[in-house]
Amino acid sequence: MASASAMDAANPPSSREDLGLGLKPGDEHYRAFVGPPGDFDLIAAMTFSLLAALGLRQHHRVLDLGCGSLRVGRLLIPYLNRGGYLGVEPNEWLVREGIAREVGAAQVAIKSPFFHYSDGVAGLSEEAVGSGFDFAVAQSVFSHTGRDLLERWLRDLAPLLKPSGALAATYLPDSADTPAAGWVYPGCVKYRPETLTEVARAHGYRTLPLDWRHPRQQWLLLARPDFDDRWLRAHPLGWNSRFDHGPR
Repeated sequence: MASASAMDAANPPSSREDLGLGLKPGDEHYRAFVGPPGDFDLIAAMTFSLLAALGLRQHHRVLDLGCGSLRVGRLLIPYLNRGGYLGVEPNEWLVREGIAREVGAAQVAIKSPFFHYSDGVAGLSEEAVGSGFDFAVAQSVFSHTGRDLLERWLRDLAPLLKPSGALAATYLPDSADTPAAGWVYPGCVKYRPETLTEVARAHGYRTLPLDWRHPRQQWLLLARPDFDDRWLRAHPLGWNSRFDHGPR
């Protein structure tokens, strides 16, 4: 086996993959801008595996809110059928970097994902929306939105989800709501769990806390009226439970 020094000599720093390691969250690097670069792979795996445990299959359609540099998109785009992925992101440069460094133009050509460069879901084309979405995911979005934007996201998203659809979202729980409005980044906002439930119910979602580990936040399921969560309420969240009790 080659020594570390020999490997370094054969792979000089200028030719190594630039993963942004050592940079701070929010730094101008496609991996750092969306969070701690060292967690980029961890957050992707956590999010994809949660969706799979909730019942995601290749024929489903997924709306990735705040898709950033395609942290989980790089797993979802190859997995889903053609046209099954829509990423919403206000920072177009992040998506461009994600395609160039993580997904590849060839994969985009094969799978035809949709991208919407905006801070909301208003104005989506009929082609992008299609018959609606089975799942939406908002990983570390509501941890940066004031109450006004939280309300807007949930209101505008509701008609885009199928009646049997659901949103998996993370937030930072606290005993008091952060008195903020608009986007807060790279800073964070926190919410009482009761506040999230109140806002969600006002826009037609049922809520269910999810026991799914996150390095810093809490996962919450916001289900539309016909989403079947009976197995989820009766059994621990995990692959085995989903496989045994969910439709296949």
